[in-house]
Amino acid sequence: MGIRVHFLYKKTLMNDTSPEVASLFKRLMMSKTGQERLKMGFSMFEMARKQVLASIVNQNPNADPREIRQKLFLRFYGKDFTPEECQKILAQI
Repeated sequence: MGIRVHFLYKKTLMNDTSPEVASLFKRLMMSKTGQERLKMGFSMFEMARKQVLASIVNQNPNADPREIRQKLFLRFYGKDFTPEECQKILAQI
């Protein structure tokens, strides 16, 4: 079967946050300890992972566990590698 690797190298940055709100948010985050911020980051990543995993399973109900892991890798890290590198990584997953 195999996984197809598609790439979109265009990155679009959007910032609709006012400088005042950005400054407030930064102050709030910096008032937390490094451990608290790290814990928040891990928690957000785990929630994102669960949402992506649910989406993959929903779109591919018959996918086997290996294919799901491959799709999960591509969703999170696919744009960080060349197509050739992705194919090598996917072959090991």
